[in-house]
Amino acid sequence: MIVVNRFRVAAEDAEVFRADLNRAHEALAARPGYLGGDVGRNVDDPALWVLTTRWEHVGAYRRALSAYEVKLHAVPTLSRAVDEPSAYEPAGPGSDLNVIAVRSLG
Repeated sequence: MIVVNRFRVAAEDAEVFRADLNRAHEALAARPGYLGGDVGRNVDDPALWVLTTRWEHVGAYRRALSAYEVKLHAVPTLSRAVDEPSAYEPAGPGSDLNVIAVRSLG
């Protein structure tokens, strides 16, 4: 599973946000089921930042979000993400895709 969190950050907040985003990434990376991830900034619009993470499965990601260290060091930063769907399933050649269905109630 791939999670993509995008953020829009004012230039004057960029360095503090960068440190916060790296701390959030470190907290997530310490959780079981984490496979890898990156922090990045858009090359054309430096106000746009991204945190991508890869997980064994959706359950591992959801359990990571409920961990105390993640709630303390990642959730406050993740709550600043652009409000859009963030969880994706790999769809490369030969991969089995999940059933297409809306997974939220709101």
